[in-house]
Amino acid sequence: MRQTHNGRDGTSVAAPGAGEGKHPLVFLRALAALLFAVGALTVLSPAFAKTVRPDQAASPDLLLNRAFEEISRQRFDAALGHIEELLRIRPNFRLAHLIKGDLLLAKARPLQTMGDVPGALADRVGDLREEAIARLRAYRQRPLDGRIPRYLLQLLPEQKYAIVVDTGRSRLYLFHNDNGMPRIVGDFYISSGKRGALKAREGDQKTPIGVYHVTSSLPRKKLTDFYGNGAFPINYPNEWDKREGRNGSGIWLHGTPSNTYSRPPRASDGCVVLSNPDLDALAKYLQIGVTPVIISERVEWLTADEWSAERKAFLQAMDKWRSDWESLDTSRYLGNYSRSFEANGQNLDSWSQHKRKVNSGKSWIKVGVSNLSMFRSPGKDDLMVVTFDQDYRSNNLSNVMKKRQYWLRDGGRWRIVYEGAG
Repeated sequence: MRQTHNGRDGTSVAAPGAGEGKHPLVFLRALAALLFAVGALTVLSPAFAKTVRPDQAASPDLLLNRAFEEISRQRFDAALGHIEELLRIRPNFRLAHLIKGDLLLAKARPLQTMGDVPGALADRVGDLREEAIARLRAYRQRPLDGRIPRYLLQLLPEQKYAIVVDTGRSRLYLFHNDNGMPRIVGDFYISSGKRGALKAREGDQKTPIGVYHVTSSLPRKKLTDFYGNGAFPINYPNEWDKREGRNGSGIWLHGTPSNTYSRPPRASDGCVVLSNPDLDALAKYLQIGVTPVIISERVEWLTADEWSAERKAFLQAMDKWRSDWESLDTSRYLGNYSRSFEANGQNLDSWSQHKRKVNSGKSWIKVGVSNLSMFRSPGKDDLMVVTFDQDYRSNNLSNVMKKRQYWLRDGGRWRIVYEGAG
């Protein structure tokens, strides 16, 4: 059994095993830089150890991690065995081919760096090194058991699954809706925009940050080979993006060309790209028009208690808006709206005039809220996106509609900055 000791950061760090053979130690030094970039090896929690892939125990990331563990112990033949198993199941995995070549070359001569082959293109080798770092970091530095992404505060009953993308770690997390509590199902390596995140305009080669949902499914037969086994468009730009002046289109979750297993961490024009096997696995869980896709530069993880507290605080803000509306005190009701409110061509002043006129003809109002979803938007703005069924009744009008609101923390409290049909 492997022994562990506590690292400086309080994580459990695995102690190195015994070495084997007399392979050139320069190879170890070449790979040590990569392992240092990833960080110390942490012991996986039991829950996450089971969730590398929802449909496959021996995932590429698992086999890659095992190979690097064996390299760190100087057990090169064992490492080669894991890489060969990986290539057996994923023969077009370029990173695995590179590592296999290094392992074989290291038997004949010292290697100064990863991919130390005459004539090798430095940019391509650099891309593969970045992929190795991203895969190993995501595999070895996992969220603690019971942690929940800050963004999934409430899922609708019909939203059986949710997606959270971490562009900074090149990872996509899949969650199951367990009676309102998000539970991890699996996670996948992804590529994202060549120029990073926070898409602002057409052609900037950035991936958007925000709360979206899958809008359609495009089968392979309707696409070129570049998109692999299919594509799932998302609704970028959403209402908030448009308000902030962001434009562009064609942001999809999609696969890779048939001759490519995976792409470097920063390789797309803004889309979220998975390997074809991973896209096929993920597709089983996607519901068109329903599944939320939340994209972040760095996922924030909460304990269950922290998640419950945030959820409760926002529900109180929403209930205040509802009860203030029912009170017929229009000033109190309008206090729930931000000075920067904009919707359907109206700002706060025109909205206020409209609501005062409408409420002047009311003797009573009742507002029901049901089928509520709440997603906290990633990014610098303290923004909440909510969708719900609104059952409005008054002395002279009754209607039911699906509504979407964007709430912004303004002056120390939540206020509405956008409101419209959902």
